[in-house]
Amino acid sequence: MSRTIAIVAGEPSGDLLASRIIQGVQVKAPDAVFTGIGGSNMAATGMQIQYPMDALTVFGYVDALKSLPSLIRTYKGLQKNLLQQRPDVFVGVDAPDFNLRLEHTLKAAGIPTVHFVGPSIWAWRYERIHKIREAVSHMLVLFPFETEIYEKEGVPVTFVGHPLAAQIPMDPDPVIARESLGLPQDVPLLAILPGSRRSEIQLLAEPFLQTAQKLSLHNPQLHFAVPIVNQKRREEFNAIASKYSIANLHVFEAKVSKSPISWDILQACDAALVASGTATLETALFKRPMVISYKLSPMMKRLMEWKSGQAKPYVPWVGLPNVLLKEFAVPELLQDEATPDNLMQACIRALEDREYITDLKQKFTQLHYSLRQDTAAKAAEVILKLAK
Repeated sequence: MSRTIAIVAGEPSGDLLASRIIQGVQVKAPDAVFTGIGGSNMAATGMQIQYPMDALTVFGYVDALKSLPSLIRTYKGLQKNLLQQRPDVFVGVDAPDFNLRLEHTLKAAGIPTVHFVGPSIWAWRYERIHKIREAVSHMLVLFPFETEIYEKEGVPVTFVGHPLAAQIPMDPDPVIARESLGLPQDVPLLAILPGSRRSEIQLLAEPFLQTAQKLSLHNPQLHFAVPIVNQKRREEFNAIASKYSIANLHVFEAKVSKSPISWDILQACDAALVASGTATLETALFKRPMVISYKLSPMMKRLMEWKSGQAKPYVPWVGLPNVLLKEFAVPELLQDEATPDNLMQACIRALEDREYITDLKQKFTQLHYSLRQDTAAKAAEVILKLAK
């Protein structure tokens, strides 16, 4: 008898993670049926998409407020469907504001719930652990230090490693990557990753492009490669880029392939200027030096501080590589510190300081090994066990 697994992911990184988990389940249970909310990667596995992932792809409180009517309709519609369909297990991938609320309802109705990617309670709003305990039958966490937190609070938990660590090669080949992108082999290349959300493009594209302009003056041979998640974001980015004259700027839109376009660019580059988020971990797994940056609008910053009751995280780091290494291995230039001059100087070091680059690559290699588990198989084992 086939098992039905409901699964929800709310943004591109979650779509990729969820697709790996689906594939892991399919190896062990080829007849499993998947349904829920997802993107193109999940749809490619044969999953039945009840609502498109775009319905959940909002950034923080401001975008959420603007999209609230649509979010409520999606939530209520999916909740009604799942309570009627009664899947054997529900898997929420990240998107904690949406998924934990849904998981609480489903668990109370007797449907086992799995949450994959633990919210960063180690950095913000630790009190969320109580809601997690009520909503989640089993947590699947990406990082080894998280297991102690959930075990202490009585939440069943399994460290499954990070699926990206198994997908990204230990020894990336920039020559092949540059060939596939049509980029020259004998020039320095800086990847610029301003994020996948509209608000990130609006806040980060300009300082990142201003930085590229300054770097071009420093080294006219330097090339820049920018991955963009879709046509809409590309139009938004190009509108900003049109204000600047930057030689050797290459913009690539996401393609239908086994890996995101950003991976090709990270494999090809010498260093990266990257928005804080999952992309920083991907950059570390590709063993590339990086400069991490981020900006929030004043309103967004005030809302986050109000919502969390914190002016800053519990830990001193923002970027995932630094959190995992427990040091400022790479620079974090945030908010007012994210000036083009500061970003330029940090990028020059990431591109030119050979001793620093060698040391970083060693640290990132060790980090890669620590996270490289058979994530899909481990997650599938937990999911199928609960689905019995």
